[in-house]
Amino acid sequence: MTKDDIGELLNKWEETYKKGLLSFWIPLLLNERPSYPYEMSAEVVKISQGTISVDDNSVYRALNRFESAGIVHSEMQQSNTGPQRRYYSLTQKGLGLLTEFIKRNIQVFSVPPVAERISNILQIQNTSI
Repeated sequence: MTKDDIGELLNKWEETYKKGLLSFWIPLLLNERPSYPYEMSAEVVKISQGTISVDDNSVYRALNRFESAGIVHSEMQQSNTGPQRRYYSLTQKGLGLLTEFIKRNIQVFSVPPVAERISNILQIQNTSI
């Protein structure tokens, strides 16, 4: 299998994997401070080290779903650079959901049996390059 084959398969795998990640990144950002959608798109790209690219429409759709579920709250605020913007913040329900999601789905990567397996794969790959 060539490096191009792996790259193509990786792109397909990541495309599927990353579609659901926006549901993690948005609450993670909103836990820090209220934000507006355009700002969130840029910040997701930044904190994901460029591995997640986000279009604004996806952010708006996710925020609408989250607001309907009571995970986020929005309010209009005056902008320093133009018209009012809708800022979103994480609700207590949203924080509880984010916390439980992290416990069930993120922390598992730091558990020794999983972390060791990941480390072993990376070590094997580094020695074979």
